[in-house]
Amino acid sequence: MGIVARAQSKIVSVNGTVSEILAGIGLEKNIVGTDVTSNYPASLKAKPKVGHNRNLSAEGIIALQPDVVTGIATEVKPELAAQLKSAGIKLVLFNQTFSADGTRQLIREVAKAFGKPQGAEPLIQKLNTELAGAAKAAKVKTKPKVLFIYARGTGTMMVAGEGTQMQHIIQMAGGTNAVTGFNDFKPLTPEALVGANPDVILLFSSGMQSLGGTAGLLNVQGIAQTNAGKNKRFVTMDGELLSSFGPRLGQAVTELAQKIN
Repeated sequence: MGIVARAQSKIVSVNGTVSEILAGIGLEKNIVGTDVTSNYPASLKAKPKVGHNRNLSAEGIIALQPDVVTGIATEVKPELAAQLKSAGIKLVLFNQTFSADGTRQLIREVAKAFGKPQGAEPLIQKLNTELAGAAKAAKVKTKPKVLFIYARGTGTMMVAGEGTQMQHIIQMAGGTNAVTGFNDFKPLTPEALVGANPDVILLFSSGMQSLGGTAGLLNVQGIAQTNAGKNKRFVTMDGELLSSFGPRLGQAVTELAQKIN
């Protein structure tokens, strides 16, 4: 018996990947609210939003009167967890590993926790088929050096280091991360940019828009001096597809491989 034993149990999901899995196992009708990263399937966009998964208020969630709040453990702050528990709301959090196996495990864990273990297998079979196709697309003789830049206008520009989901998906797509020597994300500097000298610069579509497109990116100090800048090798993808490591991971790897190679 899973957590949602009752057909009418109400769920607030505060992570886009978890929301996508819940919809995939047939529980979209139970979702009464989501965070702003929950945009796939598109029908989730109509659900009430409770903020960004890294900046959530307990009040907005509690107002939806859910039975269960679910998401990824590293994204839910301890004080929020305490507030929800004191309001009598069950909190079900999962760990996420940025790999194909991690995605399979997350799908199985979510399906089991919500009483739909049999719902995981069709999602995983589809994922496996798409990952097999992605592996073929990623087979290249020379691995391009790819730099991922997270941008929200020129004021906020960060590069993805080691251990990030961006490094993992770049490697799955047949590329190498252009920057090493640090974990997580750090601010972009012109010196680091020129030193990394990427062949390809990768951004979320929304990040490229925030910079004013290709012309705006080329105006960022140091970009024009890189191989990517000289050759205008700039690649954009939907941010949630690229970074979520959810059921569409195979699609994300295939698209990225085709764009960077």
